Amino acid sequence: MSESTKNQTITDFFACNVFNQTVMRERLPKNVFKAVMQTKTFGTALNSSIADVVANAMKDWAIEKGATHFTHWFQPMTGITAEKHDSFISPTSDGMVILEFSGKELVKGEPDASSFPSGGLRATFEARGYTAWDPTSDAFIKDNTLYIPTAFCSYTGEVLDKKTPLLRSMEVVNEQALRILKLFGNTTATRVMTTAGAEQEYFLVDKALYDQREDLILTGRTLFGAKPPKGQELEDHYFGNIKDRVSDFMKDLDEELWKLGILAKTEHNEVAPAQHELAPIFTTTNIAADHNQLMMELMKKIALKHNLVCLLHEKPFAGVNGSGKHNNWSMSSNDGQNLLDPGDTPMENMQFLTFLCAIIKGVDEYSDLIRLSAASAGNDHRLGANEAPPAIVSMFIGDELQSVLDALENDTTVTGSSSVKFKLGVDAISSFTKDSTDRNRTSPMAFTGNKFEFRMLGSADSISCTNVIMNTVVAQQLSIFADELEKADDFSSALKALLVKTIKEHKRIVFNGNGYSDEWIKEATEERHLPNLVSTVDCLPTYLADKNVKMFEKFRIYSKTEIASRTEILLENYSKVINIEALTMIDMAKKQIYPAVMNYTKEVCQNLSSLKSVGIENAAAEKLANKLSSLANSLDEAITALEQSLLDSKNVEGVLELARYYRNDVFAKMQLLRAIADELETNVSEKYWPFPVYSDLLFKI
Repeated sequence: MSESTKNQTITDFFACNVFNQTVMRERLPKNVFKAVMQTKTFGTALNSSIADVVANAMKDWAIEKGATHFTHWFQPMTGITAEKHDSFISPTSDGMVILEFSGKELVKGEPDASSFPSGGLRATFEARGYTAWDPTSDAFIKDNTLYIPTAFCSYTGEVLDKKTPLLRSMEVVNEQALRILKLFGNTTATRVMTTAGAEQEYFLVDKALYDQREDLILTGRTLFGAKPPKGQELEDHYFGNIKDRVSDFMKDLDEELWKLGILAKTEHNEVAPAQHELAPIFTTTNIAADHNQLMMELMKKIALKHNLVCLLHEKPFAGVNGSGKHNNWSMSSNDGQNLLDPGDTPMENMQFLTFLCAIIKGVDEYSDLIRLSAASAGNDHRLGANEAPPAIVSMFIGDELQSVLDALENDTTVTGSSSVKFKLGVDAISSFTKDSTDRNRTSPMAFTGNKFEFRMLGSADSISCTNVIMNTVVAQQLSIFADELEKADDFSSALKALLVKTIKEHKRIVFNGNGYSDEWIKEATEERHLPNLVSTVDCLPTYLADKNVKMFEKFRIYSKTEIASRTEILLENYSKVINIEALTMIDMAKKQIYPAVMNYTKEVCQNLSSLKSVGIENAAAEKLANKLSSLANSLDEAITALEQSLLDSKNVEGVLELARYYRNDVFAKMQLLRAIADELETNVSEKYWPFPVYSDLLFKI
């Protein structure tokens, strides 16, 4: 722990840098505090006089904490966060300053929007944009600056960020879920929240080694690298003893996260060497999205203090597992119910079955959107690689719930106990209850007791897009259910008929087996007719499918124009990522690998010549010289082919066509160049190879 906290317990400093409910209760007048809590709980608007009082209290608190600046903190379509810092100072007539912060400054900011992705929503010269305070997410202090979570929109009102659609989707799922609860006679719930917990995987590498790898610096992943003698085959890293250097990093990270009120809970070594995971306790979805962005930022920052670098790319190393971000999603009401908790007798829990069937129907009908939410150039390396779920979206619900749905569909009775005890045969170890579901790691969306774990999301992604889509898809189905049930004469019989119909029509999306098997791919595509959107380029055009546009417009999550802009942004980003990677490969191959190969080949040939001059033949050295020469020629040809492919890309018109070109042509030539370079790595002397290899990066911490 730091000097400032080493004599304190966690409870003494937890959320000490957050302007939260406790701080507001102490510093705001009762009527103002009540108004702010109404806004946080129910989304009601604050008037300007209230905002002025809140701003003044927030400023005084921040200054006492050492803050000198404030910033509107927002989440543009770059996938990371953005901020512009302003000091609290205001000049006085005597040439001095006073510290001020008004309600107007709290509620609205005006950053330059011209350089943020807009997907054609506005011209480059149209610079004005607005940030708007999100009072449902607490302000906090970081680096002597007061951070105010905000939404971000263009001058003409179009959404330019990831937070606004998330807040909208939370509102619509709340409205539709309350309709269902009311049908079940619930008169106490006034709010339904979606909750999320994002398990964050990441790699740590030594900074001195990282600094020698141009590919890691520019792209976040190794574009070259032969498989080391040892990888993850022995499965000895997973949950293994945490190295001291990593443990020190984790302790510092926990402390900084706790100061910001982030519920960092579980940390461990992951499957691949040098890979780790941090999981938080669940919280409201928009807060979880804010916290995950902070978590990624702090991981990178704190790693540097330990002379480490945190890699958040989905596939920084070929041949070992990549990193995901498991998005655990659930629904709960403000009267204390987890709406996805089946209870001890799920067959009798018709409210739970209603929400479960709505989710099953939604995921089946909108599986293209679910898949799209995890689409990126980085994640394309990971999905379907026997380390993450396949690209085919399916749902795992476990044997117990499967038997409940089967019984409901067929009007039969579920037999057997839902509570099974494990007995390990050791007297000193107590028996314990077996969970009703396993944790199927091959399933894109697995039910794990009282939540769904969406495992497809990439480690570097914002969780906002996934949760926007999940919230909206579920709201759509709850709306359809409520429309039908509200007009029914006999609610119970109408409900049962609706659930049976839903199960029969959408059970194809439920698969409880091995998602890695070739048999499943065949069954899913040929028999169940589930879409297999293998790459990002396959996914993104589905954003604009008519059914998807209608759903988003129905709930005012996005307009068609905003969906089109997001599609264009994502396609452009895909092409840019591949282009940067290709240029980096060319640079490394021409300036580092090729010269190293030539120098080593020269040494081998000189040694061979010296041996021959004294009458000694060396077949092995001659074979090596020939092999190096042949591979060097192949390397040069592969570099030239990749350079030509990039030149030809300039003739491709249209963002979708260009993305497809990068996927099918440029990326294929990158793979060929890598294969040749990686073979050279295994044949060139370690003394000559120009940058650290996998054995160094993965095992030298």
